[in-house]
Amino acid sequence: MGAITMSSEAGQDARWYVGRTPQQWRAFASSYIGWMLDIMDLMLFAMMIKYISADLSFDKGMAGVIASMTLLATAVGGLVFGFLADRIGRTRSMVLSILCYSLGTALCGFSQTVTQLLIFRFILGLGVGGEWSAGAALITESWPAQHRGKVMAWVQSAFALGYALAALVAAIVLPLFGWRWVFAVGLLPALFAFWVRRHTEESEIWVQQKQRLSAGQTLKVLFGDHLRPVLVCLAFTSAAMCGYWGLFTWVPTYLATPVAQGGPGFDLLKSTTWIVVMQAGAALGFIVFGYVADAIGRRRAFMLFFIASAVAVPLYVAIKSPTVLLLFGPLVAFFGTGFYSGFAPTFAELFPTQIRATAQGFIYNTGRATSALAPALVGFVSQGNGVASALGATAGFFALAAVLVFLFLPETKSEVLQ
Repeated sequence: MGAITMSSEAGQDARWYVGRTPQQWRAFASSYIGWMLDIMDLMLFAMMIKYISADLSFDKGMAGVIASMTLLATAVGGLVFGFLADRIGRTRSMVLSILCYSLGTALCGFSQTVTQLLIFRFILGLGVGGEWSAGAALITESWPAQHRGKVMAWVQSAFALGYALAALVAAIVLPLFGWRWVFAVGLLPALFAFWVRRHTEESEIWVQQKQRLSAGQTLKVLFGDHLRPVLVCLAFTSAAMCGYWGLFTWVPTYLATPVAQGGPGFDLLKSTTWIVVMQAGAALGFIVFGYVADAIGRRRAFMLFFIASAVAVPLYVAIKSPTVLLLFGPLVAFFGTGFYSGFAPTFAELFPTQIRATAQGFIYNTGRATSALAPALVGFVSQGNGVASALGATAGFFALAAVLVFLFLPETKSEVLQ
């Protein structure tokens, strides 16, 4: 694709964490914690759909629209903050994005109408999309090519921790103070932004990049010289994310659905326990994917996880035993979430430094925005066919992603950035 050359780092220590500099570890910490907190803020709504909808008087269909609106906002945020990351620096853009999603989350707690909630969730989505753009560029540029997949996998595993943290925050705060105070907790990441600004340095490759493109120049390079990789990556990312967001936005609601309506009928404590256990599987999936991708290549790793997800999801919603659900849930999350670790390294290896953050942010978050159709679709379909049937249908998205990767995605394993 013209943006990469073969790595010359093969002689380095095979252990990704050996011999790293303080700057690399600070970049790691900033990206990991920022990602964990942004997912926590993003997923708080999914944990409280039942309670917010009762208070503000909206149905499952509208709940899906709200979730989808948030994902649409991440596409805008990914493009805007991605451009800022290419223009003013990765860490500065990260700080601004963290402040944005923290403010949006806190404002959700003041919502008196569905319209207000939609607006505040849009603000949150802008910051969430931007934080990934800046963090992904910072990490992929700061660590050696031969370990890029593994390092980003560890960072991406913060997704699972953030999801589990959202469930725990809701379980603790909701019964004591109500859903509005749950959103107040989402303001805490703003404090972390000041640590990032003070302690995290820009990547060397960005500092050495002398030419800073204007918005027009960036778009011309992205959609001119690199149009094909943009379209390929956007296609399989969108399909995979439709599978993920269609499934995991509604898993908490599915677990709380009464047995008479086709669900397990769990109470808040049991649902939280099952969600946390599932995220343990997701965290392992994130990490394992990175090692697999660095060993056998990005394409094979993606296809393995997508195909396994397509098989596991229908089996999961067919399970009636709470014990089997507890045991099988982590496996679903392992494959149905772990593939996220491959996005940042793959995109980084396909695009040059001048537009890397913009490309990563645009593709990842436009894919996430496209997948906004999935939560809304599951919400509307579940009203007539039940949540279980609607969730099972998301397997088709994972199967489509596997086909797209097999047909169109080039292999970029172990290649250094330009």
